[in-house]
Amino acid sequence: MAIKRKSICVITFPPMKAGLTPLSNLIDILSSSSDEIYLITGNDGYHYFTDNNDIHLYGIFHSTGNGSVNRIKNYIYTQFKIAHLLLKIINKVDVCIFFLGGEMLVLSLISAKVFKKKTITMLSGYSIKYEKDILSKIVTKLCTINFNLVDKIILYSPRLISEWNFEKYSHKILIAPRHFLDFSNFKLNIEFNQRNDFIGYVGRLSEEKGIINFIESIPLILKQKPDLNILVIGDGDLRNNVDKYLSNNGLENNVKLVGWSSREDLPKYLNSLKLLVIPSYTEGLPNIMLEAMACGTPVLATGVGAIPDIISDGETGFIMENNSPECIAENIFRAMEHPGLENIVKNSIIFVKNNFTYKKAVERYSEILDNAK
Repeated sequence: MAIKRKSICVITFPPMKAGLTPLSNLIDILSSSSDEIYLITGNDGYHYFTDNNDIHLYGIFHSTGNGSVNRIKNYIYTQFKIAHLLLKIINKVDVCIFFLGGEMLVLSLISAKVFKKKTITMLSGYSIKYEKDILSKIVTKLCTINFNLVDKIILYSPRLISEWNFEKYSHKILIAPRHFLDFSNFKLNIEFNQRNDFIGYVGRLSEEKGIINFIESIPLILKQKPDLNILVIGDGDLRNNVDKYLSNNGLENNVKLVGWSSREDLPKYLNSLKLLVIPSYTEGLPNIMLEAMACGTPVLATGVGAIPDIISDGETGFIMENNSPECIAENIFRAMEHPGLENIVKNSIIFVKNNFTYKKAVERYSEILDNAK
């Protein structure tokens, strides 16, 4: 039985749309282990929870700004605004969980430590090292301060300790994915053998996700499979680059670029695919992988983060050696021509149903909160 906590405060940097599902899942899980939930967030994160009467919601607006000077200035201002909100409620909370960019919020972490609150940093990913600008270098330093000061760090897989060079923090690391699926929505609706030759990418259009590598693999794929159709769902910093590449290479007729999908429409898209490609340079444990598996869609992914914990090549999906365009294309051919695809679909559905229920997630986090004493 979960030990009730007086209150938990979840603190995030203002998230993008891609962060709303992970944040919503975490709030749902913590609600079973806490008497009171406070959420400090911003932008889309704030608007998403405005109708949730089960939490105490506090929000700010963050503007990225143009140019390095404005970006740094706005970032510092946001740090102070979030820390100010935390100080207003600090005496009401027992545990502070930093999530979705919360690892950058050093002022808030220091505030929590000064008031002797238990602190946890939960990392869904660690892609800041792939950014090259001045602000990202500053943020990397702030993250290091966080990792040294915080009481506990939650990772989704023990593989991430070495992948992210976190060995020095191993004494404070706990392993617990916060993922669970709504199997009434994410389920097999269209039998695999009834689907058209459609493959897809779903995710943020940003460098660390390998989207450009995937787009550059398309001409190689179409040389061998000219009738194949490709679906790209998502948005991000590289949207214009993707549009330009598709236009310059005459790929508009083969590639459908739809922007962000609503949660309601996502199962429909996943049920239309014969293969989902995740060509990331770095990952934690991608929700979209689990959602695709639940919908009976085979997944081809790079073996980064917690992905190899879920995908066993040829059994529950496919792992590719790297994310070069050539490797992506070769592995797409391998996956689509694999004789055991029907069994892979069945194995994937069974795996996620056995491991990613709401009950399992609550059990994992009840134990985590007990260890945060």
